[in-house]
Amino acid sequence: MQINIIVVNDMCQLDTTGTFEVLARVPNWTVDLVAASMQPVRTDRGLMILPTQTRESAKPCDILVVPGGPGIDNAMLDVGWIAYTQREAADAKYVFSVCTGSLLLAAAGLLTGRRAGGHWQARDLLARFGVTPSDARLTVDGKFYTSAGVTSGIDMALRVVADIVGEESARKIQLAIEYDPAPPFSGGTPFTSPPQIVTAVLDGSRERRVERERIVSACVRRRLALPSGSPA
Repeated sequence: MQINIIVVNDMCQLDTTGTFEVLARVPNWTVDLVAASMQPVRTDRGLMILPTQTRESAKPCDILVVPGGPGIDNAMLDVGWIAYTQREAADAKYVFSVCTGSLLLAAAGLLTGRRAGGHWQARDLLARFGVTPSDARLTVDGKFYTSAGVTSGIDMALRVVADIVGEESARKIQLAIEYDPAPPFSGGTPFTSPPQIVTAVLDGSRERRVERERIVSACVRRRLALPSGSPA
């Protein structure tokens, strides 16, 4: 299996590294970090990641992985990333997004008419692309595997492994990385967190929401302006 993970500046690092940690442990699976160039990629919290391939040099993939974060919002307006995502998703056996990565898939026209998940602060925007938003932590619709917020990428990576090579292999990886979440506080979703916590998080990300809405609106306008049947 060839796995290509899209990496862009200002993406969320755990969307990528959590997924990488699981998928890279499967024997005979190759994981490449695909960027626009071979320059280091700076994630939204400052971690630097070195790509292993560019969009031009990367091999065709069996599994395409799209992380989330502000950088992925910007990629929605990048014709190079839209084209790469469309091209790879067309032939990939599995397409897997984490967090707001599903917005890039939607902007590329890949999720129209499907159910898909994403980060709780952004998944409602999927509806603007003709997608049915899912509040589930893990959502599978055909070959499209879309997970909720940041940490859910680990869960979905284990699901992907189980579906391809079997649950036993996935369970071995889960044990090897001692993945048995036991957070110190209840919550972690808008449905289980105290109202004042939800409000505080929303208040702290209002600017990001406004910018994300602007980008989504621009993507929708671009798609509407295209002739019928044209790529995004």
